[in-house]
Amino acid sequence: MPTPLLPSAPSRLLAEQALSRTAGAPLLGGNAVELLIDAAAHYDAWLAAIRGARQRVLLENYIIRNDEVGRAFRDALVERAQAGVFVAVVVDWLGCLGQSRGAFWAPLRAAGGEVRVFNPPQLGQPFGWVSRDHRKLLVVDGAHGFLSGVCISAKWLGNPRRGVPPWRDTGVALRGPAVAELEVAFAQSWSETGPALGPFAVQAEAAAPAGEVALRVIATQPSTAGMYRLDQMIAAMARKTLWLTDAYFVGLAPYVQALVAAARDGVDVRLLVPGSSDIPAVASLSRSGYRPLLKAGVRVFEWNGSMLHAKTAVADGQWARVGSSNLNIASWLGNRELDVAIEDAGFAGQLVAQYEQDLDNATEIVLASRPRRHGHGNRERVRSSNARSPRVRHGGGSSGRAAAGALRLANSMGAVLANRRVLGDAGSGPLVLGTLALAALAAIAFVWPAWIGWPFGTLAAWFALNLGIRSWRARKRRWRELRHADDD
Repeated sequence: MPTPLLPSAPSRLLAEQALSRTAGAPLLGGNAVELLIDAAAHYDAWLAAIRGARQRVLLENYIIRNDEVGRAFRDALVERAQAGVFVAVVVDWLGCLGQSRGAFWAPLRAAGGEVRVFNPPQLGQPFGWVSRDHRKLLVVDGAHGFLSGVCISAKWLGNPRRGVPPWRDTGVALRGPAVAELEVAFAQSWSETGPALGPFAVQAEAAAPAGEVALRVIATQPSTAGMYRLDQMIAAMARKTLWLTDAYFVGLAPYVQALVAAARDGVDVRLLVPGSSDIPAVASLSRSGYRPLLKAGVRVFEWNGSMLHAKTAVADGQWARVGSSNLNIASWLGNRELDVAIEDAGFAGQLVAQYEQDLDNATEIVLASRPRRHGHGNRERVRSSNARSPRVRHGGGSSGRAAAGALRLANSMGAVLANRRVLGDAGSGPLVLGTLALAALAAIAFVWPAWIGWPFGTLAAWFALNLGIRSWRARKRRWRELRHADDD
């Protein structure tokens, strides 16, 4: 029996209150939850729900691409709109940049559907591009809800003809009272892009209990940090296990410290991340943060497939999180995200089983071990990979290179056979890239100063224009308030 994450009453009531306040979301009972693994299962379930819609379809996704998958979804939405179903779509401007344009959505708009783009560049908001709508949400008829890390793109399906496996991703299908919270989350995003939605008629059968699962729907917005606070609290409350999967892990120092403290307190903390990423720079930053985790006893694994895009957590076999939030500052503080935190041993057990299955296709990253020394017991010490190994002098250079090559080959073979790989010098990579970039910038500035001056001048003019517009709008709003006060 797993040790429960939340203690029994009255301590449980206190913990429940703390979790609700931290996440900014109440615990809702009476839900049915289905775990969806990888894009094919998602697309089948999503399209089936859309094609069965009778009243409304609300779709919000970071990327909807103009490819065979994106067109299948658009055509299904067009057919429902032509049948009189209310269809509303929110897509992110940056996420869909170069992926799908106005012409792609023209058939849906012509059929009566509505499509809005979240946060396109606009004057008066010089830093507006930082905040993105990273949610992946579908609600149909107020009865069927879905949230996930999956975008609508054939990229998630891989390329069987070229032997590229599908991306590894996770989501859930929901029924029950929580679906109404998903509609509220969509309505908030919709109101950020234009006039608000009118109130929906809530069907009694949609709001009625559909299962026995208790969960929280966490719809985070920029600067609210609800998911960040919850992730930290779960790391502090976990007693036995905390298993994390993340696509773009770049942990802030306080969260890394929370994981380190949990591991040193005896919690089995594991982190599963991509071995190869669609954003290599993020992968490099992620690897540069392995060392303090490994030293504290956190086990780190890299996925061996094409891309690991899932964002999940499971603690003590009782608590689980699935959604769109990554463990980095962009998701925690900058984006609109959507996750579900589930307090149910049955669902958590499914996620644990999936995690163990995923580890079968992953390589564990370990620190190199030092030889055991007398006088220190049988405890095996670990060696920082930044520490240099003693040099062995050989009679000739070729023999030294041959020995080093044999050692590398042995390490590689060991990694294959044991599913382990010694952590290399992960920290110097970003530093080298930063050094080269700054050196190149300095060379350009000395040789061709105009190439530096013009971009900086353009950037300064852009910020001056936007700040001037914001100042004018603030003054105009203030004058309007004063005028209304005088009228009153």
